[in-house]
Amino acid sequence: MTAKIKPDWAGETLLSQFVNLLINTKPIYILMKQQARQVLIKTAEKNGVAWRKNCEKLEASGVKNKLQENTNPKVVYPDYYQVPFHAYDEGNMCWKAAFEAPSATYSMGLRVWPKEKITWQTAHHRLRSSFHEVLGNYVTQDVQDILDIGCSVGISTLETHRYYQQKQNHPVNTVGLDLSPYMLSVAKQLDIDNEISQWLHAQAENTQLPSESFDLVTLQFVTHELPGFASKAIFQEALRLLRPGGCIALVDNNPKSPVIQNLPPVLFTLMKSTEPWSDDYYMFDIEGNLTTLGFENVKTFSTDPRHRAIVAKKPTL
Repeated sequence: MTAKIKPDWAGETLLSQFVNLLINTKPIYILMKQQARQVLIKTAEKNGVAWRKNCEKLEASGVKNKLQENTNPKVVYPDYYQVPFHAYDEGNMCWKAAFEAPSATYSMGLRVWPKEKITWQTAHHRLRSSFHEVLGNYVTQDVQDILDIGCSVGISTLETHRYYQQKQNHPVNTVGLDLSPYMLSVAKQLDIDNEISQWLHAQAENTQLPSESFDLVTLQFVTHELPGFASKAIFQEALRLLRPGGCIALVDNNPKSPVIQNLPPVLFTLMKSTEPWSDDYYMFDIEGNLTTLGFENVKTFSTDPRHRAIVAKKPTL
């Protein structure tokens, strides 16, 4: 049997339209949002992620006093970014989202292998290393400069940076870029040893960074949070930023995954209630858009039961 391209609960299907109707009914949406949030927190704490303690530690760290120094006043926030998501009315533009992001990130792997008796640390390592394995096999040239777009609180940035530092045994310059100064403030706080060259507050579609200044651009669990037009604009910017032969690499939900396609109705409804661009993501042809923009050797790899990595190269001169 040929695998379906997308889940039945995404796009223009009757099921998708019904779910979207529920989400757009305010009292039901509020209930869904609360339920989605509680499911995430309970799963985390049940498996040893100290969600509340982690938040309290960041709250007491003094990081709130550093918001202004991590904010670029010239940044313009696009409309698609100023909508509620991840169960936060302000999206990523609030301290609550930033303080809970590390715990939410560490909990992500637990949803991938729910039937295995593994710690959250093991699940997280497997989740990240499966992406790094794709990078190691696909990216054959030396990597000196990395840009991690949509870096959030910097966990993906630090782990990719450390992977290449260890793999190549020479210094690597890594930049973490995000649109939320709240997330970047926490990222800098968690970067205890100042391993990352720069935490940059900028719009990914228009970074203002020099052309051909990176060997690798990554987007890790970012594209499902974007409308298709924004993803396309970011891919175009990545093409400009990459040196000839440089690579773009994405990891995110796999629309063809049987696990994603067969989520129970309660779970996919809760997920869509906190991810406003879900339909856009599952209908968006990432590989086709990368090819159209001028990338070559576009490849897709299944990295785990729920996720895929997509990698492509900028042509050499």
